[in-house]
Amino acid sequence: MLFKSVSRHEFVSPARRFLSSYLRDRYGFIPPPSLSPSYPNPSVQSDSSSKKKKKKPPYKPPSSLDLAGRKPVHSDLPFDFRFSYTESTQGSKPIGLREPKYSPFGPGALDRVWTGVCAPPVDPTVRSVDDDAPKVDEEEVRKRRKRILGEPLTPPERSFLIDKCQKHKNKRQVNLGRDGLTHNMLNDIHNNWKHAEAVRIKCLGVPTVDMKNVCTQLEEKTGGLIIHRHGGQIILFRGRHYNPKKRPIIPLMLWKPHEPVYPRLIKTVIDGLTVEETKEMRKRGLAVPALTKLAKNGYYASLVPMVRDAFLTDELVRIDCKGLPRTDYKKIGVKLRDLVPCVLVTFDKEQIVVWKGKNYSSTTQENSEEISLSQIVEPDEFKQLDKQLDTIIQSYSPLLYES
Repeated sequence: MLFKSVSRHEFVSPARRFLSSYLRDRYGFIPPPSLSPSYPNPSVQSDSSSKKKKKKPPYKPPSSLDLAGRKPVHSDLPFDFRFSYTESTQGSKPIGLREPKYSPFGPGALDRVWTGVCAPPVDPTVRSVDDDAPKVDEEEVRKRRKRILGEPLTPPERSFLIDKCQKHKNKRQVNLGRDGLTHNMLNDIHNNWKHAEAVRIKCLGVPTVDMKNVCTQLEEKTGGLIIHRHGGQIILFRGRHYNPKKRPIIPLMLWKPHEPVYPRLIKTVIDGLTVEETKEMRKRGLAVPALTKLAKNGYYASLVPMVRDAFLTDELVRIDCKGLPRTDYKKIGVKLRDLVPCVLVTFDKEQIVVWKGKNYSSTTQENSEEISLSQIVEPDEFKQLDKQLDTIIQSYSPLLYES
């Protein structure tokens, strides 16, 4: 059998050697198109590349400010929408605004008018024929809340919910800090009520000076019921007939609005004193020994009783606030002025100096730690503890007599 000699250059291209030249010359074999090497033209490549799918544009999340085709949100909540419900003083009116009246809910996102401080449920510019502004039916709101709460909890039910919300059993918690009960926290509380009947709220910072106000605002704004409070820890019950699908609509604030301008807290001359007496009092106040030193983001519920007790013997009281932001101890000073009450002397050198005033009377003051009517006193738990102690003592009494 004869073999054709193959030159060296034919080994360079195996495809041409086996598929084209050698097979054709030896056996007259023509390879099919699937085996033959393809050499596409550059024009064909350009056509194929043009037929490729175009890349999709990158994903852009929907903007809350893009309200094209969306109607303003309507909420049936009967109270004014504010950034903070515990830190905003409705009694003292602002004397100016720091920014234009831009709604923090977004332009056109809410069907309420933003006044620069709050968004009332009724347009303040609308008046009736009798020149009386329309009001919210408070009696209807009270009946609705009572219907959702249902019958009062029994002591075993209350103790079961309290035990279920403890830290070692449940990690869910809503933190209430220096801004107090904010508007967006209402949405967080209702989201927690989807999964549990009660929610644990941890309170720290400036709002804890007036815990009674915190508890009142929590119950009024959420419609829940406080079933337990220990220090800054509050357990809020949603009610027996609460339906998460029928929860109120709570539009979210997109940014924190600037606080308005209020009158000066520290006057140049204290009422009832001369300029020299005011200067002398400020010097003496900064030299008085500090009543206490406040920690940052601490629990300040005992501060008001301490100041009241100090006023029984001293005329001036100084509170050391080193390390706290200036806005924090200014808010604490305002709360002390309203709750004790007292006269603010100075905030210099990170100190709060207060004066009891000329007409101060300790007998007319109420205790700041007074328990609200909604907080349920738990005598049954104490009775159970007494019974357990009695059983323990009875079990050990024979051993004591034998010894």
